[in-house]
Amino acid sequence: MVLAVVIGAGAGAGSIVFRWCIQFFTRLFSGHADYAAAAGSSHPHVSWLGPYFVLFAPVIGGLLYGPLVNRFAKEARGHGVPEVMLAVAQRGGRISPKVAVVKTLASALTIGSGGSVGREGPIVQIGSALGSTLGRYTRVTEGRMKLLVSCGAAGGIAATFNAPLAGVFFAMELILGAFSAEAFGALVLASVTASVIGRAAFGNTAFLDLPDFRVDNLAQYGLFAVLGVVAALVGVGFTRILYWIEDACDWAWRGPEWLRPAVGGLALGVVLLVLPEMYGVGYPVLQNATEGKYAVSFLILLLLGKVVATSLTIGIGGSGGVFAPGLFIGAMLGSAYGTAVHQLMPGEAGPTGAYALVGMGAVFAGASRAPITAVVILFELTGEYSIILPLMLAIVLATATSRLLTKDTIYTLKLRRRGIDLEGPARNARIGGQRVGTVMEPLPEPLPASTPLAHAADLLSLSPHGALPVVDASERYIGVVTAQAVAEVLSEQPEGAPVTVEKLAEPPAPVTADQPLATALGHLVAVNGTGVPVLDRIHGKPVGWLSHQGALRVLHTTS
Repeated sequence: MVLAVVIGAGAGAGSIVFRWCIQFFTRLFSGHADYAAAAGSSHPHVSWLGPYFVLFAPVIGGLLYGPLVNRFAKEARGHGVPEVMLAVAQRGGRISPKVAVVKTLASALTIGSGGSVGREGPIVQIGSALGSTLGRYTRVTEGRMKLLVSCGAAGGIAATFNAPLAGVFFAMELILGAFSAEAFGALVLASVTASVIGRAAFGNTAFLDLPDFRVDNLAQYGLFAVLGVVAALVGVGFTRILYWIEDACDWAWRGPEWLRPAVGGLALGVVLLVLPEMYGVGYPVLQNATEGKYAVSFLILLLLGKVVATSLTIGIGGSGGVFAPGLFIGAMLGSAYGTAVHQLMPGEAGPTGAYALVGMGAVFAGASRAPITAVVILFELTGEYSIILPLMLAIVLATATSRLLTKDTIYTLKLRRRGIDLEGPARNARIGGQRVGTVMEPLPEPLPASTPLAHAADLLSLSPHGALPVVDASERYIGVVTAQAVAEVLSEQPEGAPVTVEKLAEPPAPVTADQPLATALGHLVAVNGTGVPVLDRIHGKPVGWLSHQGALRVLHTTS
């Protein structure tokens, strides 16, 4: 708990330094506190260039941060959160301490010179690096190390957005990937500490001054539901385009990596010249959209421009987050949708700002599939309880739709493209990389679904597994019945117990023969009995049995 407070304080202080660096470089490169608020203006110190200075700002910035990242910390390139997720999932929470320094400078230079990315990804990586460094110095266990890294991430989000609850749930949903009382307590301490320090420096105000939210009639819930589905499509599309443009940049570039951001900065400069609202994070533009100040056609142009500008910034080797761009894209979508609906149904639609706010959360949820974080951060930003119901509706639909469309999120896809599966064994790991089909045991004789319960109890008592597969009259696998389930039914409600085992058969999480053993272990520890059936991936029929003892035997012989 003490370490969590210290890390929270470090993340809060890091966010202050990081924001100061962004402000300094933004004024240096653009001559304005936030060029997106003065889009199209000239640089006061090179006014003779007019707005054309934006062609050169990304090039100069790239010449500075390109060699810095390439020489000292290549993991500082990109949006940062996937690297932290990988460190926690497969590297015991180990992150190099130099990442904090390099990420601070590289991301501040990227954003200050016009890169269209967010500041939350960098501060997550900065805070996580601080947590990892402190964990190594204090020699904590691997489990505690992962928790300290998550504390750094929570503190970074909390201080950046002045949203302490969002920081906690961001760390639990995306970084730690688990919920426990101990983790929640530590994350709250880190998040609150970082928020207190952030508020002392920046005031107790949200990073956006969002409009009041209200729902005028029940019909609007149907409109919010449609927005949630559309937002999922946009979020998934943003993810695909982001990595498609990154692939295109990889294909096109043949020179040294340290020079790539500067040369690619020319292309980014052209985008900024055409649409200067894309310069930096773009909070002033987001603010105007939520207030309904833009026409639908311009909102769609801003949405597409942000997708391209963010993807290009990441693709050329820039450093920055995709959380804020996701909120930006969602605000443009929601505002355009709300304006269009208001024109079609002026008496039913309600205020445009309401749709912009829901769109922000729904697009982020569609891209990241972190629904709790999306709900909490919008609630904290607005302070309006009335937003919860439509926001939850849209975000749940966006998350479900996104899950139907793609297996990966905007964070995990970056890792999977490098051949890394967070749910599987670490790359080159000796333990857990075996396929289940190579370690499974023979399948126990399945029970017909019509087997009387008393007879099934006798067979289960003789089985060494404490569980048996159940098949129907067509030999189709329908689930597993356990000795515990039969014993509970016979002892608690003997008069109302089912006649056969069919009603007690429940299918556990599917384990297939082609899965890595490390992935199957997660399902194995969650079941009753001493094992699970192994299924053929194509036909779904049981072909073997994976037991706790068999898995431990394999792990022992390869360790």
